[in-house]
Amino acid sequence: MSQVVVQGAVDTAPAFRFERSNVVRLAIAQALAGANSTVIYATGAVIGDMLAPTTALARLPISIFVVGMAACTLPAGAVAQRYGRRATFMIGTGCGVLAGLIGSLAVLQASFLLFCAASFFGGVYAAVVLSFRFAAADCAAPERRPRALSAVMAGGVFAGIIGPQLVTYTMDLWQPYLFAATYLAQAAVAALSLLVLVGIRLPLPTRAETDGGRPLSVIVRQPRFIGAVVCGVVSYLLMNFLMTAAPLAMKFCNLSQQSANLGLQWHVIAMYGPSFWTGGLITRFGASKVVATGLLLTAASSAVGLLGIEVAHFWATLILLGVGWNFGFVGASAMVLECHRPEEKARVQSLNDFVVFGTMTFGSFLSGGLLSAYGWNAVLWLSFLPLVFAVAALVVASPRPRRDVDDVNADRRERK
Repeated sequence: MSQVVVQGAVDTAPAFRFERSNVVRLAIAQALAGANSTVIYATGAVIGDMLAPTTALARLPISIFVVGMAACTLPAGAVAQRYGRRATFMIGTGCGVLAGLIGSLAVLQASFLLFCAASFFGGVYAAVVLSFRFAAADCAAPERRPRALSAVMAGGVFAGIIGPQLVTYTMDLWQPYLFAATYLAQAAVAALSLLVLVGIRLPLPTRAETDGGRPLSVIVRQPRFIGAVVCGVVSYLLMNFLMTAAPLAMKFCNLSQQSANLGLQWHVIAMYGPSFWTGGLITRFGASKVVATGLLLTAASSAVGLLGIEVAHFWATLILLGVGWNFGFVGASAMVLECHRPEEKARVQSLNDFVVFGTMTFGSFLSGGLLSAYGWNAVLWLSFLPLVFAVAALVVASPRPRRDVDDVNADRRERK
């Protein structure tokens, strides 16, 4: 037994030694990587409309971006388990560089297929970036893991600034090829992120981590893991579901595009801004209570949206939705950390992200059609159904209070 403990201490010591440096680098890389997602979300439908053989396929590149996120999570987890997270980060960020180069070439060549390929590689990059939160937790001492996880997510605040500015200042630089320079700039930002990640210090997987651990079939049956996955899925699904539909709903309500853009900007800030405090709240109150608060805020966002169709209603909906996503998703991620042993982390975390992003793909395809067919209120009312399911899963997953041993012994003596 003592030999195992000593070995574990030796293996984790390098990660703890470079904890602050690793978390800072991951947060910076998270901020820089925001340009990737913002560029694709801001320009994907516009370029798709320019290049697609039919208008009906204009939004296909954005959907392929989400498919890329879901498709890469399990392979990325396998690479991390075998060769370490650093190898996954290098491959994923390389895909980000590739996405920008191919995207620019697609605009120059007027190739819709090339642009779809660029969107797929952009999705791979985005999924790897979201695994930064687990890497930060892995290299922190157990009592600081929630704070490390949320600190990296806080980098998304700067992503909400970098991405839109990148599009604004580069979209017209390479005339007459609209957005060609934007994708080159995105490739350059991804390359800068790669340089930041080169200096990260993470321990290589041990033999126990590559070959050991319980079967996934045992791990996924834990009520705590099921609750974490369900809450993570619902938080991300509804965020994507409502966020994707809101700009189009504002257009249907004859509100300006500028109002929609500003609403989305505040939504992104609301998504990542609370991360400066979320880790501390998890440490103090527990992950389950933070997740419950996030689900309540998401419900409040839908309720506010049902009150009217003025600009203020849409903005309030998007801001509440962003904060709700942060509490729900970061809290659910912290719950996942409680469900696996060190040697199981890569497989379990990648499975969690695969389920989350795979479900988000469904929401991405569904929201536009539902909005067009039934309207904004139908989208809002439908969002309450998965929230009820998530609350039920969270109740089952929440740890039961344990009675003090002295109280139990006193009861036994009374019965005697």
